Amino acid sequence: MQGSEDMARRLLARDRAALARLISWAENADPRYPAVLSAIYPEVGRAWRIGITGPPGCGKSTLTNAMVEHLRRRDLEVGVLAIDPSSPFSGGALLGDRIRMEERTADTGVYIRSMASRDSHGGLARAAADACDVMDAFGFGAILMETVGVGQSEYDVVAAADTVVVVLCPGAGDGIQAMKAGILEVADVLVVNKDDLDGADQLVLDLEDSIRMRDIRRSGGGDWDVPVVACSALHERGVDAVLAAIDAHRVHLEAGDLEAVRRSKRVAQVRRVVGERLAEVLWGEGRNTERVDSLLGKSITPYDVAEEILASVLQGTESHGLEGAKPHRS
Repeated sequence: MQGSEDMARRLLARDRAALARLISWAENADPRYPAVLSAIYPEVGRAWRIGITGPPGCGKSTLTNAMVEHLRRRDLEVGVLAIDPSSPFSGGALLGDRIRMEERTADTGVYIRSMASRDSHGGLARAAADACDVMDAFGFGAILMETVGVGQSEYDVVAAADTVVVVLCPGAGDGIQAMKAGILEVADVLVVNKDDLDGADQLVLDLEDSIRMRDIRRSGGGDWDVPVVACSALHERGVDAVLAAIDAHRVHLEAGDLEAVRRSKRVAQVRRVVGERLAEVLWGEGRNTERVDSLLGKSITPYDVAEEILASVLQGTESHGLEGAKPHRS
C-alpha cells in the first residue's frame, strides 16, 4: 500500500500519477489523505483559484476551454476541475467536460480532472477544495473550477475559489433569475456569454443596473465593484476581457488582506469537514437508526427526536471542554 510520506514526496516532485492518485484519495475520503495534506500544506496557496458557475447551457465549458488556451499563452500551467452532475442513486456521472476539453489533454501544461457532484447540492463536489489543494501544491499557476450549473445553488464555489465568475447568457431569462435568486452576490465577475445573440446588450445593462441598485460589493474590504463583461467564448471574442477582470480582482484582493479572505474560506472548509465527520459518527453503518425509530411516535415529532439526539451529543462533549453548549431549538 502506498504510504502517505512517499505520495507527498512524489507529488512535490511533480509526479502526475501521484497527482491523480491523491485527488482520488481526497474524493474517496481515504484515511491516508489528511497526513499527505499536512506534508504538502506549506506549498499550498500559490495558485489562483477561479470558480466558473452559472445556469446550464450558458457556455461554462466553452468559456473554461477558451480561458485555458489564453492562460497557456501566458505560460501558466493550468489545472481544471470539472464538476459533473451525478446520479442521486448510483453517484455516477457523465463526466462530459473531460470529453469536451479533449483537445487540451495533449498539452502537458494542462491537467483536467472530472469529479462527480455526488450528494453535493451547492454545485461543487465534496472534495473540490481538497482536490484544488493537491493541484496547488503540485505547482499549477491557475486552477479553474467549473461547477455543475444548477443555476440557483452555486454558493459552495465561494468557499473554494479566490475569484468567482458567474456566466449568464441572453434568451434564457438569466438576468431575471440572477436578480431573484441572489446569484449576483456570488459573483466577483459577471460574464454575459454568447454576446452575438439578441438581448445580450440588454442583459449587460440589466445586470449593471441591478448591481448599482443593490450596491453589490464583494470580497475583502467590501469595496470591489463587480464588473459585467460580454464575450463569445465559442468565437474566443472577449475572453481576454474576462481574464483582465479576473486579474483586476486579484490585484484588488492582494492590495487588501488576501490572507484574511482565504482564512475565512478555510473556516467554511473546516465546518464542512466537521459536519461530514459528525454525520459519519452519528449515522455511519446504521448507527442511531434504531434509536430514532424507537423514539418516533404519534406525539413525538422529528424535531423532538432531533433535539434528543443533539442533546446526547452535546452532553458527550462536556468532558472535552465544551461545557455550557446548549442545543438550539427552532
